[in-house]
Amino acid sequence: MVKKVTAPNGLRIVYEQSEDVRSVSMGIWIGTGSRYEEEDEKGISHFIEHMLFKGTKTRSPQQIAASFDAIGGHVNAMTSKEYTCYYAKVLDSHADFAMDVLADIFFHSRLAAEDIKKEQAVIQEEINMYEDTPDDLVFEQLSEITYGGHPLAGPILGYKSTIDSFTTEQLNDYMKKTYTAENVVISICGHVNERFIEGIINRFSDMPSHQPGLIEKPAFFPGEKGRKKETDQAHLALGFEGVAADSSQMYPLVLLNNAIGGSMSSRLFQEVREERGLAYAVYSFHEAYRDTGLLSVYAGCAIDRLDHVYEVIMSNLQKVKESGLTDTEWQNGKEQLKGSLMLGLEGTSSRMQRNGRNELILGRHRTLDDVLERINAISREDIQDVASNLFEQTPSISVVSGAGNLPQR
Repeated sequence: MVKKVTAPNGLRIVYEQSEDVRSVSMGIWIGTGSRYEEEDEKGISHFIEHMLFKGTKTRSPQQIAASFDAIGGHVNAMTSKEYTCYYAKVLDSHADFAMDVLADIFFHSRLAAEDIKKEQAVIQEEINMYEDTPDDLVFEQLSEITYGGHPLAGPILGYKSTIDSFTTEQLNDYMKKTYTAENVVISICGHVNERFIEGIINRFSDMPSHQPGLIEKPAFFPGEKGRKKETDQAHLALGFEGVAADSSQMYPLVLLNNAIGGSMSSRLFQEVREERGLAYAVYSFHEAYRDTGLLSVYAGCAIDRLDHVYEVIMSNLQKVKESGLTDTEWQNGKEQLKGSLMLGLEGTSSRMQRNGRNELILGRHRTLDDVLERINAISREDIQDVASNLFEQTPSISVVSGAGNLPQR
């Protein structure tokens, strides 16, 4: 059972206690990511994530890393378009120490000019790595053409020009604006007691409290773009406007996605790869944001097979739009969805992440029994409605290949 405490300054703590484990997973979740950045700030959320491991007033970068190695735990961080998270997993006997270190980097990171300069070079190389990875690049391009000038279109890593412009003052200003109590959730899962939770409240009691700014829902643009880049394959990504994280259509859409391209038994995997041998990698997935979503379909194939692969994909999507799923796909899809949900929540890390995201994005927590009930209640008509709405659209089309050409339609 997920419990929630709201501190006087607005900080939210969600925690799930378990007497059957000896680990504790903890995460500090901040409601900021690339979609909240101004043009001259592109990449700053991710840059700050890196910088918080570059030393505090009392700990060097080496000491921060060694702190977790010495207790057999691990620490890391991640940045998305809508949130940043600093997280750790340790034995229960080391939970207080681990939270001390996380709080130290959260409040007391140096953000020194010499460290900023070094990290600018590191992230420049990270951007170069993405540029050299066409199956990542094709999705960044898909976001750009799908969301136009909206902040959601921008890359999480930012641009080389903005990365090189960051200063200590700019990083501090951005943190003052976004790293505030009402914009932070601390998620805990594992073998903890109420005293540990009280200790978190004390550590974070001096955080300033103010609400983050409002965000604007992006419009969906069915654009298209081909990029010429030296590569042995054509990388194709299609985008359809999906649903927001709190949509009642979320579960039918996830089930539909599994049947289309979310598993080895899916239609696209079976026809494009297994039956026709047109591609090695072919799949689909749905990304849900606070106010919108994007269903993406990907295939990597020989350049001279691009038109054929596109035709087979669109034909399959049209069939689903017109006829929905079969009884077998519908029933097996429910079991697959329930199985992946339950198996994915067996560890404290996955539960901590689920609870942190749910509190930050949705502000609520459904019990597993409630989720299973909602999955069981999905009808074929529900899936048909979602498929009709999705595949009535003209998709965005992104291609990265040696030729740079779009598929012929």
